[in-house]
Amino acid sequence: MSDAASSPSGALRQPDRLLILSVFVVASCGLAYELIAGALSSYLLGDSVLQFSSIIGCYLFAMGVGSHLSKYVDDRDVLARFIDIELLVGLLGGLSATLLFLLFAWMSAPFRSVLYALVFALGVLVGMEIPLVMRVLHARQASFSELVSRVLTFDYLGALVVSLLFPLVLAPRLGLSRTGFLFGMTNTAVALWTLWYYRADLPRLRGRLTRGVLVMAFLAAGLATSGQITGWAERDLFGDEVIFATTTPYQRLVVTRWKDDTRLYINGNLQFSSRDEHRYHEALVHPALESLPWARSVLVLGGGDGLAVREVLRHKHVERVTLVDLDPAMTGLFSRNAELASLNGGALSDPRVTVINADAGQWLEERGEIFDLIIADFPDPSSFGLGKLYSVPIYRLMARHLSENGALVVQSTSPWFAPRSYWCIDATLREAGFHTHPYHAHVPSFGEWGFNLATRRPGFTPPTHYSVPTRYLDADTTRLMFQFPPDMRALPVAANHLNSQALVHYFEQDWRNVVR
Repeated sequence: MSDAASSPSGALRQPDRLLILSVFVVASCGLAYELIAGALSSYLLGDSVLQFSSIIGCYLFAMGVGSHLSKYVDDRDVLARFIDIELLVGLLGGLSATLLFLLFAWMSAPFRSVLYALVFALGVLVGMEIPLVMRVLHARQASFSELVSRVLTFDYLGALVVSLLFPLVLAPRLGLSRTGFLFGMTNTAVALWTLWYYRADLPRLRGRLTRGVLVMAFLAAGLATSGQITGWAERDLFGDEVIFATTTPYQRLVVTRWKDDTRLYINGNLQFSSRDEHRYHEALVHPALESLPWARSVLVLGGGDGLAVREVLRHKHVERVTLVDLDPAMTGLFSRNAELASLNGGALSDPRVTVINADAGQWLEERGEIFDLIIADFPDPSSFGLGKLYSVPIYRLMARHLSENGALVVQSTSPWFAPRSYWCIDATLREAGFHTHPYHAHVPSFGEWGFNLATRRPGFTPPTHYSVPTRYLDADTTRLMFQFPPDMRALPVAANHLNSQALVHYFEQDWRNVVR
């Protein structure tokens, strides 16, 4: 008499219990591939809300298609098809991050098409997994109600676990490529242990075992060499030698070097070139701080590279600088790496500087300090998460932390390449109650770049001399910075509110026109 026949109704054999446990692993892997695709597309394409939303929508739709297709698998082949699907999911999912990254570096044009084709294919395969497991177990006389409860419980638990591990441990410590290979190996391990426990029920056992071992070996080799593969791709993508690269819970940081030029990229976007960053940071800091010779305290929001802080510290009357940057990996890198710390002159280790790793908006809400100058050096508003930092409520929060005669300076994108974005920031500051003084500077790495100096009282006059040494600024340069030619004059645009995020839409439209 068989084990299934001798078991009471609803009881499961040991292999069947392990198959239910595999649901936990399968669910973890399936969600991991979805998160990897969403994170990678956000890093490379920007607009994290759009990327994650479209990836999740495509993936869930594909899972529905896969669940529907599972009914066409013959009852006699369900277990064999489940193993075949696990091997295929492991191979495709394991390769997904590396394949997409290489594709973006070498052939960016078809990236979106391949991204969604891969997400759809994985979704279809993952969508077939749970229905096939349930059919295998139900055929072995498991109680249907008990079966559904167990399978869905492990399915949801697996999704919970990986949703916590991915941003907190896997992505920052392993990176997306290694994480993909690791989960691919996990899917393959499910296929191999299912092969072992159900070997008596499976046709073509030797062939499937051989395929499983080959897939596992291939993925293990990928895991071991993924750092080198990613390095090759990033060298092609950025054009220079990559001297540092890491994925944090918040962003992808890459530092490159060519001769005397060191560059920082965040999520593929250039943040500075050491050859001309002095132009940007002198323009960001000195016009405001030179007009505030009495200023003693400065707040820098963003700017974790410490370059803006370096310029602030040139003014000896400044006694206290507080830097608030979200990513501890960023501030740590520019504090402890000798080569990068030399770019900011060791500013982040200066005793006058306090470094705080926190969300700028939350920190402003929770703290009550008053500052004579606030410098908002955030990344461009390419996503809704960043767009909120340029909104009316955030600027009103900043006003509460600003002394009555103090000033706020905001990095404001390019008035040439992104004019609607630039003037939207100006309009947002004015709606928040500031008097604005827009200006611009030419930074060769970026082109014409814009800033907004905002005060609570009217009457700002650009400085005519500087009490600190400068490489770019002088009286004539400063005078011209605060003048706009006719082709960069103000545009009628809406202010940026949290409920509409007009700035993000302007930014996307402006830069889409530049790319075209």
